[in-house]
Amino acid sequence: MSLEQQSIFGEETAPVNPVQLPLAARMRPRRLEDLVGQSHITDDGSPLRMMLANGRAPNLIVYGSPGTGKTTLATIITQMTGSFCFKLNAVSSNVAELRETLQKAKLRQQNGQQCILFIDEIHRFNKSQQDLLLPDVEEGVVTLIGATTHNPGFYVIPPLISRSHLIRLEPLSLEAILEVLRRALTDVEHGLGAKQLTANDERLMDIAHISNGDLRHALNILEVLSEMVAEGQEISVELIEGFAKERKIRYDANEDEHYDTISAYIKSMRGSDPDAALYWLAKMLEGGEDPRYVARRLVIFASEDVGMADSRALPLATATYEACDFVGLPECQINLAHATVFMACSPKSNHAYMGLNNAKALIRKEGVQQVPVWLRDKHGAANKQQGNSKDYQYSHDYQAGISGQDYMLEPHQFYFPGENGAEAAVAERLEKWKNIKKRVKSEKG
Repeated sequence: MSLEQQSIFGEETAPVNPVQLPLAARMRPRRLEDLVGQSHITDDGSPLRMMLANGRAPNLIVYGSPGTGKTTLATIITQMTGSFCFKLNAVSSNVAELRETLQKAKLRQQNGQQCILFIDEIHRFNKSQQDLLLPDVEEGVVTLIGATTHNPGFYVIPPLISRSHLIRLEPLSLEAILEVLRRALTDVEHGLGAKQLTANDERLMDIAHISNGDLRHALNILEVLSEMVAEGQEISVELIEGFAKERKIRYDANEDEHYDTISAYIKSMRGSDPDAALYWLAKMLEGGEDPRYVARRLVIFASEDVGMADSRALPLATATYEACDFVGLPECQINLAHATVFMACSPKSNHAYMGLNNAKALIRKEGVQQVPVWLRDKHGAANKQQGNSKDYQYSHDYQAGISGQDYMLEPHQFYFPGENGAEAAVAERLEKWKNIKKRVKSEKG
């Protein structure tokens, strides 16, 4: 039995004809230095190489986008350390299988064999299943290698994270994917070299673009295209264009890709870059994001980031949400683009939002002030008997609407207007009112 078969299945299986394996499996790197696009773990002197120097693997949580090499890394580490590897997929596994696997690992450990437990999609294990791993990971019965496409901080329990090293595999660059596609096209032993197909770098780069940083997907595309042409023929631009018609952008609307992209979108508008904001909006829409979700974020942005600098932002954002609700796709994308460009090109102010935070901070620090008697509601006999509103001074009876009266028992300033857009005029107005109030108070003695 080959080490590769053992590392994938953890037990002996019938021999597999390499030609029957998918191209992505045949081209899987067999050495750490052959893992492309991950120099932070493959270079000499990298932390992982130093940890593997003594022939033992550390507990690892490996995370990254699909097709970046998580399973491959586990296979290579198994080979480098001479370990026996059990593989579980958290989607289909259960507690009984996990207990059985850990028991098998104990028997092998007693016979002096190192064991790696590779758990694919470890984020799908619930807390009880992850808790079950802790004693055997702690005692070194198994070395855990967990793989996930998600941020482990949200899905893996803290005790497991604290016992593991986190390794992030980056999405592969187009150049890295191009390098592997070239190799796959010419490699006679593992790749498609026997078919003597041709494809120039421009065509291979087209495939790399379609794959969105997923090397496995790129190799699968190349394999499908190779089956559509005869031996010795060229993979043409027309063939790739026909294949690419139905392609979709990889975009997980419920997980990290969703949060990372909306974050980039918001920050681009906040940074007054309409082009970047439109790009991230396009990615979300092409990936199938609910337009109403984007519109809700625009409503928040209108007050949090544009605010008093241009108060037209909020009604526009609200109207955009309504348009998404009753117009729907695809036309509401036009409304989203309109609102996105408006927000990005608007002057920015978060001073109203910060004023609220300042007021909350004072309440937490000093407690809540009582409502002044002159501001309290006067309706009802009891309220009138208490003298509520008796000394209230009706603002419209005074010049400029300023009575000089205070509206807190202990006045504080929370809102400090900025200088952008319409807020500059607000600042001037407030300063003028402040001076009038001071004068009126002085005249009243």
